[in-house]
Amino acid sequence: MHILITGGTGFIGSRLALAYLAQGERVTVLGLENTPAEASNRALLEGQGGTVAVGPVTDRQRLADLLPGVDLVYHLAAAQHEANVPDQHFWDVNVAGTNNVIEASIAAGVKRFVHGSTIGVYGSAAAGYLDEGSPLQPDNIYGLTKLEGEKLVRAYQDKVPIVIIRISETYGPGDLRLLKLFKAIHKRLFLMIGDGQNMHHPIYIDDLIGGLFLAARADKAIGQTLVLSGKEPVSTRDMVQVIAQELGTSLPKVRAPLPMFLAFAMILETLCRPLGIQPPLHRRRMDFFRKSFVFRQERARDHLGFVAQHSFKEGVAEVAKWYTQMGYL
Repeated sequence: MHILITGGTGFIGSRLALAYLAQGERVTVLGLENTPAEASNRALLEGQGGTVAVGPVTDRQRLADLLPGVDLVYHLAAAQHEANVPDQHFWDVNVAGTNNVIEASIAAGVKRFVHGSTIGVYGSAAAGYLDEGSPLQPDNIYGLTKLEGEKLVRAYQDKVPIVIIRISETYGPGDLRLLKLFKAIHKRLFLMIGDGQNMHHPIYIDDLIGGLFLAARADKAIGQTLVLSGKEPVSTRDMVQVIAQELGTSLPKVRAPLPMFLAFAMILETLCRPLGIQPPLHRRRMDFFRKSFVFRQERARDHLGFVAQHSFKEGVAEVAKWYTQMGYL
């Protein structure tokens, strides 16, 4: 089988590609190389026999050249964390880019199209469980454009078998997004913002990859929109306590007011964005301390046979081990 993964130099895409390469599949990755992590992932993939094409999903000709002969597409590329770019960038990548990928996939006769979406389409979720039928109320440009990308993909389902996967917060070896959190906790510099009672439903990378494998194979998944989340939900307070225990340290007892930090983040965004500078603190970073997401998992189990295996504590142990082996801690 020939598999194309967009966003394949990122954390999730590169680990998915490595998993398929380990099974002996032919894998082509389309991704960017703007950071040391992306460059490292490219080298890792090429070292395992993968083909890496560096470029954006906005390049229609590049897609037309790459897709002939491809059986399966995972579309994971997205504008996500950039806080120093205009909103149009998110529309160009997450909507127009998605259109480019699925149209090129249809033209090439791809057998299945797995679209990576996000739990960000739910917006600022309140207390209680969410599922695939819950109201969609994205509250930032990332969530808004990812929702539009979902709608676009669904509009093509009569031309190619599609599966839409809303991916929960993902962590595991290879992820550098949590490194700052681990370092802060390790050095006892972590500051709890708010009461720490908001909920997360993180998924360990190996569990996510297992779910993505199933999305490409399960007949009942075709035409479905499914959430993949972890074994159990965990509060922010419990999350950082688990990390502190794994690192053999304790947490400072100081707590900061959330409204003050949100206001400060807004000011920094306003000042930095016109200059094209990524603000050191922005509102989406505050989501870690204020948004709550807990998901029902019946639909993913029924349509994919998916059941997450790793507890958060087990996953954190693996992440801490990897950070230590890599010299990050």
